[in-house]
Amino acid sequence: MNFSFLKGKGLLLASVLTLFLAGCGTNELSTLRPAGEVGQEQFNLMLISIIIMILVIVVVTVLFTISVLKSRRSKKGEDFEPKDVSGNHTLEIIWTSIPILLLLVLAVPTVYFVFKQADTEASTDAEGNVNAEETVINVRAYQYWWEFEYPNEQVVTSQELVVPTDKKVYFNLQGADVKHSFWVPAAGGKMDTNIDGINSFYLVFDDEASQDADRLFYGKCAELCGPSHALMDFKVKALPEEEYDQWLADMKAIEEPVQASSEDAQRGEEIFNNSCMGCHATTPTGSGAMGPNLTNFGDRELIAGFLEHNQENLEAWISDPESFKPGNKMTGQYELSDDEIEAVASYLMELNVEEGSGDVSTLREPAEEEDAEGEETSDEEASEESEEGGN
Repeated sequence: MNFSFLKGKGLLLASVLTLFLAGCGTNELSTLRPAGEVGQEQFNLMLISIIIMILVIVVVTVLFTISVLKSRRSKKGEDFEPKDVSGNHTLEIIWTSIPILLLLVLAVPTVYFVFKQADTEASTDAEGNVNAEETVINVRAYQYWWEFEYPNEQVVTSQELVVPTDKKVYFNLQGADVKHSFWVPAAGGKMDTNIDGINSFYLVFDDEASQDADRLFYGKCAELCGPSHALMDFKVKALPEEEYDQWLADMKAIEEPVQASSEDAQRGEEIFNNSCMGCHATTPTGSGAMGPNLTNFGDRELIAGFLEHNQENLEAWISDPESFKPGNKMTGQYELSDDEIEAVASYLMELNVEEGSGDVSTLREPAEEEDAEGEETSDEEASEESEEGGN
């Protein structure tokens, strides 16, 4: 048997499969199908670099082919000696200038977009506080889950990020334990979440692209952060601004935990309050909890970021989280029987947020109150200054 022949066929087959697999990708998880302004700009930069590389390869290949064909000994003879062009300043200037020009063609737009996409000045006001007129989200990364805080609306959630479409969304990123990296491939590039500082950037989610992706994008941790790094996923729901505002209002309207309805869920609520409340919250307030916020757990797409959302998987996750996400901080924090786990799962599946329950007009109240207080303070100061001037 000719093993070298089989080896060659195997390599050829692997190459063909690689070529076809390189074209695989979906709207919600592909950098090659940008779903917003930032992703499109970065995609365009990638196209420019590819075009430059192809141009160089084509020119070099053509020149090499011409040289080989024209300089064969059968055409030039055995005694032919090529012209010595070493020290030819004109040629040296030409083949030095061409690479510099090509680098400039790539460098100028790259530098421009680097600075443009790093501009997050609008996310803060003149006093350095969060700008109430912009969409700002604080992201905190844990092993192995994500917390999302909406500081203007005082709403906290986890694992599923909700954003408005067709407007800039500013992110303040920080790590809680080790370094992670926040990445929504379809929307734009990644950025690290450090422990000792905050990194900021913005993304824009295109509404048309969001519709094509059923309004659901996939997010990843792009920094090796432990044994379950590959499972540290999150989902991004991109909604039209009106629906986004309604979602925020619905979340903000929840001042007390959702009350369980069924008998099993009521028993699970009691067990949850005694065993799980120390790490998890069931109201959308307070950031920095030890475990994910569960206010809208029943509405989520997945369990633990990657399991199908059903009670069977939830019970399996609560029963043995280590078997799903090795190294997670939930393992060993509680002792529950199978019946208790079933009851807790029944309660968690009932944690739904009622659509339309919130008043959208209340979203701007904190900012308006602060503005009113600021105006009163300014008026008082002006009055005091006027009195002092009169004295």
